[in-house]
Amino acid sequence: MSAPVFFTTLSLILGTVIVVFGLRAYAAIQQAKARLGAEEAYRQIAEKAVAGQSETAAALAGLQSVLADVPARLAAVEKILKQVE
Repeated sequence: MSAPVFFTTLSLILGTVIVVFGLRAYAAIQQAKARLGAEEAYRQIAEKAVAGQSETAAALAGLQSVLADVPARLAAVEKILKQVE
């Protein structure tokens, strides 16, 4: 086997090994980026859920304050109706 053929064969084999490891590293980087994107999306969903829960809690508190006045108003209306009879 002549020297140029030997070095060419050796270069192709080593080049293939380097390319394979390079592609594996690139794939690992892409997977990490995808995971980071998914985590960011989950984080945004969680923030929206927390904001929605706080809005719902505020609305519920407002409704409870309005409903707390209903028995007093109903008693006043009943009193007036009894007086009219």
